[in-house]
Amino acid sequence: MKSHVMLLGRVLEDSSIQCRTSTTKDLNTILSRVENEGLSFLTITLPDFGKDFERGLDQGMVTPDLFPGFRRKAGLPVFLGGLLGLVFDTTSGVLLDVPSIEAIQCVRQVCYLFKRLELPCSSKRVTAAFDDYVECDKEVGIKAIALGRTRYARADFHRMSNILFSELLSEVNYLVYEGLLVPKHGPGSTADRLLGNAKYDCRSWTTRLEDAGFYSGEYLYTSWSHFAEDEKGPIYLEPEDEPPVRVVAVPKTLKAPRIIAIEPTYMQYVQQAIKEALVENIEQDDILNKFLGFTDQEVNRTMACYGSANSRSLATLDLSEASDRVSTWHVDCLIGNRTHLGIAVDACRSAKAEVPGHGIIALNKYASMGSALTFPLEAMVFLTVVFLGIESSLKTPMTRELFKSFIGKVRVYGDDIIVPVEHVQSVISTLEAFGLKVNARKSFWTGKFRESCGGDYYDGIDVSVVKARTDIPTSRKHVREIVSTVSLRNQMYFAGFWRTADYLDGKLEAVIPFPTTWPESPGLGRHTYLDYEIQRTCPNLQRPLVKAAVVKTVLPYSRVSGHGALLKYFLKRGDEPFADKNHLERAGRPEVLSIKLRYVTPY
Repeated sequence: MKSHVMLLGRVLEDSSIQCRTSTTKDLNTILSRVENEGLSFLTITLPDFGKDFERGLDQGMVTPDLFPGFRRKAGLPVFLGGLLGLVFDTTSGVLLDVPSIEAIQCVRQVCYLFKRLELPCSSKRVTAAFDDYVECDKEVGIKAIALGRTRYARADFHRMSNILFSELLSEVNYLVYEGLLVPKHGPGSTADRLLGNAKYDCRSWTTRLEDAGFYSGEYLYTSWSHFAEDEKGPIYLEPEDEPPVRVVAVPKTLKAPRIIAIEPTYMQYVQQAIKEALVENIEQDDILNKFLGFTDQEVNRTMACYGSANSRSLATLDLSEASDRVSTWHVDCLIGNRTHLGIAVDACRSAKAEVPGHGIIALNKYASMGSALTFPLEAMVFLTVVFLGIESSLKTPMTRELFKSFIGKVRVYGDDIIVPVEHVQSVISTLEAFGLKVNARKSFWTGKFRESCGGDYYDGIDVSVVKARTDIPTSRKHVREIVSTVSLRNQMYFAGFWRTADYLDGKLEAVIPFPTTWPESPGLGRHTYLDYEIQRTCPNLQRPLVKAAVVKTVLPYSRVSGHGALLKYFLKRGDEPFADKNHLERAGRPEVLSIKLRYVTPY
């Protein structure tokens, strides 16, 4: 914990220099609070302070309900008072006409430095997260029943989805009907604990998948003859025999973990096929790709930046528990009468979940985070509801031409939504009417602050911050920490926090050689605005070399059978050969990371 406070002290020192104000008392406050409250002050209390700071920016003043737990002097907290005084009036707490952009960024950097520290939550917080997961699912079921009884909800939802996605859904429906979908295995964990190449030898299948037209003879084998030759054959699971998804907690913040569900291999296998068809068709559509994003977050960031500028025409909204609040009702209304697609997305959906502390529960949500279909389906659901809200605000029926007029004004990427400010209240009301939940603390439309997809902007200027992910390494054995700290150091340097970068230089030099290199170098190096370092010249190739730490990964041993190897070949995308010649022997996510010191090019 001492290293965390020391690092934050360097950030305060840089902030003091950039903003020409003292932060000495702020460091004393941090030392005192950490001594009494522990690491939670850095990872939970300070991020909450940052959220209140952003709320003050959005509403134009610091109100009495903001910054609880911090002593005030006149209108502002005493903590970070020097920096806050460059943004708000010290007496009234009203936002200054020309607040210091540097101070805004520095306050946020101090508050969010340790927000994403990847450390396990307390068992109490993990238990609470599982409880919230189950409670959320109950709410989804209740809301779905209420929506089903609402006279026009289904008709309105289906009508709007037809305006937006009619051609797309019909095309994917046709691909399902013709059996043209190509499945694939994802890289992650599975509920049946098959990893790497073992997934290609999976012989478990469900009768639901078989009845939906995903025939095991076509999906688990390279030909029907191989299917016939397999004396053991596939193991068919009836709905009541299907294993549940495994619900687990993964690190997010120390305030609460991220709850995900690990799907069975055969479910992920088919989900990936449908997902690919949906995403590829959306990205190839000249209209839909302007509204939905799956791979490029930069468009959302650009729109958020524009929305924060003087026009302030675009609002950024964030949804809470986004994927967990998309119900089977939403997906059913979205797909409508595309029978084959509807049967397909239902057949590859896991209907049960094993939740620690709660046993096996029947799911009301369509799928948790972890299903390959969650991301595209939730985005399509959100966009549908957003345009129902816009339609309500306009008080005129939505048409395809009117929909096109919102290009550059509406966009959805995951749970990050951008809409015109004049329609924001109607959109929020409609989202909540359809059972979704807007995160008020992370949604902005009143002031000049906007955030979307990791980009944070004030008045058209980037005020994004750098976040530490791991502890600072003390040994060469701490490979993950070394890689993360090198990244943190280089980001801090280019963000203008040079004393912070210098402090991290010293910590890294104590465990690895740390030469100055360009980002393209294979070695871990110090990136600067200056040229790269040269320590020696290669006698054979006559090129500069530096001694640096190089990260070495080892893929887990995972040998595949002959039929599985053939299946892997036929499922490969593209015409290029496999990059790794040993891919039939080793596959999956790296299980070993190590550091090797050797001479490499600095560029």
